Amino acid sequence: LSSGAIDVTLPGAPVQRGRLHPSTQTLRRICAIFAGLGFEVYRSPDVETDANNFELLNMPEEHPARDMWDTFYTTQPGVILRTHTSPGQIRAMRAFGKGGSAPIRVVLPGMVYRYEQVTARSEMQFNQIEGIAIGRHITLADLKGTMTEFARRMYGDDARIRFRGSYFPFTEPSVEIDVYWGLATERDRMITKGTGWLEI
Repeated sequence: LSSGAIDVTLPGAPVQRGRLHPSTQTLRRICAIFAGLGFEVYRSPDVETDANNFELLNMPEEHPARDMWDTFYTTQPGVILRTHTSPGQIRAMRAFGKGGSAPIRVVLPGMVYRYEQVTARSEMQFNQIEGIAIGRHITLADLKGTMTEFARRMYGDDARIRFRGSYFPFTEPSVEIDVYWGLATERDRMITKGTGWLEI
């Protein structure tokens, strides 16, 4: 009995507390998928210059595309909270595009800020992730192939996606990409606005 006794004076095994937020888990999974496809994860600041956020993305001061976002301005002129992760494209091109002929392939995850009404579907700050690929022989077909493979890895081998022509002031041609979510439940109808397709 004495050899098998438990010493109750020893400290107990530590209990792990907490876990990563579902948004953090999802962002990490997305970044891991793109890393597996040859993209580097590039982080850029949440506080940006007006030039990086708008002007260098082909949206000068009076451009109507600026009306798409209600921007949070700081007390310092020309400094804002970024309205999208696209300013990171400017920083990535400057960091990786100096004189090299190798393609640039990065994904840009992060929080973005827009002064919007808070509803069950929208918030004034949210996570966004985008990618950029620049090279001599990179085409729209590469975008379609990359996104198709991403959807397969993220949503399963039978994932269905569609490409829709869209307008973005700083890219041409531009597309929106949707994954088929389904309409099995009322929640599915709410998430997809009754279409069955979820914009990714």
